Amino acid sequence: MARDEPSEVVDLAARLRLTWLVERYPQRLVMGAFAFLNGLLTIGILAIVAMVTDTPSLFPSLGPTAFLLFSTPMLASACPRNTVEGHLIGVVAGYLSLVLFGLTDNPATIIEGVTAGRVGAAALSLALTSGFMVWLQRAHPPAGATTLIISLGILHEVWQLGVLMFAVVLMVLQAFAINRLAGLDYPRWAPAVAPEVGGSRS
Repeated sequence: MARDEPSEVVDLAARLRLTWLVERYPQRLVMGAFAFLNGLLTIGILAIVAMVTDTPSLFPSLGPTAFLLFSTPMLASACPRNTVEGHLIGVVAGYLSLVLFGLTDNPATIIEGVTAGRVGAAALSLALTSGFMVWLQRAHPPAGATTLIISLGILHEVWQLGVLMFAVVLMVLQAFAINRLAGLDYPRWAPAVAPEVGGSRS
């Protein structure tokens, strides 16, 4: 087995009884295949849900969320808490911006065009999302796309926002099941606390 293989990749392969993969192929190829298959499965399930229910349960910001959940699952930004609450911050900020600029009943920007009010709503929604994710320590970059989806009017009805959050929760549940089955210590909710640097040694 190559000495430069990250322990996370080796542990994953061992728990899946696929150590021969990391012995034979580069770890980037193995982890890329893992991300590929799980992204395909997860987005495929949500696409089927959207098709069967005729609801907006599939939207662009789920793409980068899927990448985080399956390519870098141990990062704080990929934990269930940050994923769910980050998107929720984006949803609230986006809808609040629509309300403040009187755009809740307006058609989407791609239909209506860019107006001064839409510029203000988009800018405010992203500012609020970025600020609150930092202030509350709930960083999840794809939430920046979620808030723009709303403030640009692509999704703007309350029931659509509920479906959006349902899709996020469903994706997190899939990520938890898949990552745990793969043997990764994916957090139940909050990210694992990193050990202190320079702490006392036993």
